[in-house]
Amino acid sequence: MSVDDSRLFAPEPMVFVDLETSGANFANDRIIEIGLVEVDSTGVREWSVLVNPGVPLSPFITSLTGISEAMLRPAPTFRQIAHELLDRLRGRLFVAHNARFDYGFLKGEFGRIGVDFRQPSLCTVKLSRKLYPEHHRHNLDTLVERHGLTAGGGRHRALADARLLWSLWQCWHRQLPAATISDAVGAIVGRPELPPQLDPTALDDLPEAPGAYAFYGADGRLLLARRSDNLRHHVLAHFAAGSRDKALYRETWRIEWREAAGELGARLHELRYARSAPLTTSAKAAAGSGGTARHLPPANELCSWQLHSPASGDCRLRLVFADELDFAVADDLFGIYVNRREAQRSLRVLAEAHQLCQKQLGIEQAVAACTAYRQKNCRGACIGKESSLQHGARLMSALARLKIRNWSYRGPVALIERDDFGMRQDIHVVHRWRLLGTVQDDAGLQTLLAAGPFRQDFDPEVYRILSRTLNTGKVVVRPLNALSA
Repeated sequence: MSVDDSRLFAPEPMVFVDLETSGANFANDRIIEIGLVEVDSTGVREWSVLVNPGVPLSPFITSLTGISEAMLRPAPTFRQIAHELLDRLRGRLFVAHNARFDYGFLKGEFGRIGVDFRQPSLCTVKLSRKLYPEHHRHNLDTLVERHGLTAGGGRHRALADARLLWSLWQCWHRQLPAATISDAVGAIVGRPELPPQLDPTALDDLPEAPGAYAFYGADGRLLLARRSDNLRHHVLAHFAAGSRDKALYRETWRIEWREAAGELGARLHELRYARSAPLTTSAKAAAGSGGTARHLPPANELCSWQLHSPASGDCRLRLVFADELDFAVADDLFGIYVNRREAQRSLRVLAEAHQLCQKQLGIEQAVAACTAYRQKNCRGACIGKESSLQHGARLMSALARLKIRNWSYRGPVALIERDDFGMRQDIHVVHRWRLLGTVQDDAGLQTLLAAGPFRQDFDPEVYRILSRTLNTGKVVVRPLNALSA
C-alpha cells in the first residue's frame, strides 16, 4: 500500500494489535505472541514476536494457535522486548478486536515490570456494532466471512489476526463515508474536553467494564455517585460537549471508580460511594421522613411490621426493631423502615389503599367505628360488619409484596459473579443477608472466612440488592461452611 493510501485510511497514527496468550485469566496467564500492524503517514509496517511466558502451555492453546512450548523456550521474555514494544505502541491509537482483552493483558505485563501503560484504545467489535447495527454477530470469524476477507497465514496467530483487522478497517472505509467511521470512533474512544482542574491523565485507566464511580468537589464533597455497565463510556459522557452538565464540569476536582464483574458488584460499589459522603442535615431529614437517604439507620430505629395471629385467627401487626431480633431469620416480617414514624406512615398509606380498618390495625383507638369507616374507606371490621378472618385475609394479601425473605441457607454462601469475557470474577460472601466481603479468588475467600466471626447489623439496602439479584438467577450460589451467627 502506498503512503497516500495509508494517509487516506488512517488520518492519525494507529496500531492494529493482536495477542496470543496462555489463557484468559489476567492474573495467572501470560502473553505468548504479539502481532502489530503500524499505520501512519509514512506507510504500513508489521512486527511480530514470540514471547516466553514463563508458565506452562496447555494442549488446548497449542492446538488452537499451533504454538508449542518448544517454540517458546528460546523466545525472549516480555521484559526483554518491552522497550521496543512500547516504542511501537506509543503515540498511536490502539486498535484490537475485544480490545479490553488485549489492552488488559498488555497493561498487566507492563505493570509487572514497573511500567504504567496508558493509551487510547478502540475496540473493533464495538465499532462494527455501531457501523452495522443491523447485524447481531460481530466476532472476527463472522466479520471475515461477511466482508469477504482472506485470513492469510491462518487464524489465531497474532500477526495474521492483526493483518485481518487492518484489512477490515480498509474494507469499512471503502464501504462507508470516512466521516461516518470517524464519528463512530470518536463516540467509542471518548475524547471529551476534561475540566481544566482535572489531571488530563486521570481518566486514562478507566476500564470498559461494569462498576461504580464518584465525582468529588475541591472540598472532598461527593457530587455524584452512580453505577454503570461501562465505566469509561459513562464517566466520559458527563464531559461530552453535547450533553455536558456545566455545574458538574465546573465543580469536579477528583473522580474515583471501582470495577466489578457485573451488576451486583456495581450496585454494592455505588452504595459504598453514596455512604462515603457525610450525612448532611437534609439527608438526615430525608431519612426521618421516609426519604431515600443512603446511610444505614441505627439498629434501634430500623423496624418492621410483624404479623401474628391470636387464637381467634384475628391477624394483628406489631412493630419490631432490628436490635430486638434478626430480620433475616424472624418470621412474618413485612416492610423495612428507618424508624417508627416511617413505619406508621406506611401502614396508613396501606390501609387507605386497601380499605383496611384503622382500628384493627391499631392506627387509632376508636370506641366504635374508625375514622376510615366514617369516610367510607373501611369495610366495617371495627363494628363487626366485616369478620376478623376476612379482614385478616385482605391484610395478608396487601402485605404480601412487602414480605422480608427469610435467609434460606444453613450458613454463609458465595455469590459468584463473572464478567462477559470470563476475565474477572467477584465472590460476594453473604450470611443472613449481611455482606461479609468481596474477593476475587479462593485464596481470598479462605482469608475472609478465617477472619470471622462477623457481627454486621442488618442493612436494608444490602438486603434489597442481594434479594433482587438472587431473583434474577444471574449469579452462581455456592454454600460455604457454617459460621458463627
